[in-house]
Amino acid sequence: MNGKNRKYIEKPIKILLAKPAIDGHDRGIFVLARAFRDAGMEVIYAGLLPTPEEVVETAVNEDVDVIALSLLNGAHMTAFKNVMNILNKRGIKDIAVVGGGIIPDRDKPKLEKMGITGNFGPGTKLSTIIEHVKKRAGEIRKLRENEYK
Repeated sequence: MNGKNRKYIEKPIKILLAKPAIDGHDRGIFVLARAFRDAGMEVIYAGLLPTPEEVVETAVNEDVDVIALSLLNGAHMTAFKNVMNILNKRGIKDIAVVGGGIIPDRDKPKLEKMGITGNFGPGTKLSTIIEHVKKRAGEIRKLRENEYK
């Protein structure tokens, strides 16, 4: 295994938490940040009200494995889609995107089709969310590993 492969296997999962639209409800994202940190992940918080462009730029600059998007204001179909559109336009396929917040069941398949997985709502067990993030990060790291072969 060369050094580039080892880099992704040995380091902690790096996750960016972002609320890419007007949504000042940040208590839940801080609960998630602590849970991810306690699970051994490196957590980066994008702060309140980042634009989708800022979310992607931060994710790229920080070399994250996962972007976790959260909205409670109903703008998920626009804001989450904008993040995915920017990732796709830039050809970025090695960052997993997971979602959460107040997401109606009818929207979850649409988000999944875009590549945004999880889409957890309030009350979801933290262990369920953490396991999903670990799974997605593992998939991304395997993709990166294969790119370096």
